[in-house]
Amino acid sequence: QVQLVESGGGLVQAGGSLTLSCTASRSFNGMGWYRQAPGKQRELVALITVGGMTNYADSVKGRFTLSRDSGKNTMYLQMNSLKPEDTAVYFCNGVTGSRTYWGQGTQVTVSS
Repeated sequence: QVQLVESGGGLVQAGGSLTLSCTASRSFNGMGWYRQAPGKQRELVALITVGGMTNYADSVKGRFTLSRDSGKNTMYLQMNSLKPEDTAVYFCNGVTGSRTYWGQGTQVTVSS
């Protein structure tokens, strides 16, 4: 069974930092982070390919950095200069072929 497990969420003050981790039970061609705030649709935060190319949502460019350790099937999201509007449940996913797998999510709360 394919599993993705997120960790690293929590409560932080505005301007602070958090690092999220996503560990997968297998390798994926592409991995990404999405987030969903209360009452809103899930939205893309950042993507990374197996070759290490990254793509970020405009709202997080310059503040978030995505990286992966392919040897550990783990992806990291370094989040700096956090804002209250970054508050959401953050989900990681892995894509291979036509299938997408999701983790259970980790809560990030940024207080003003």
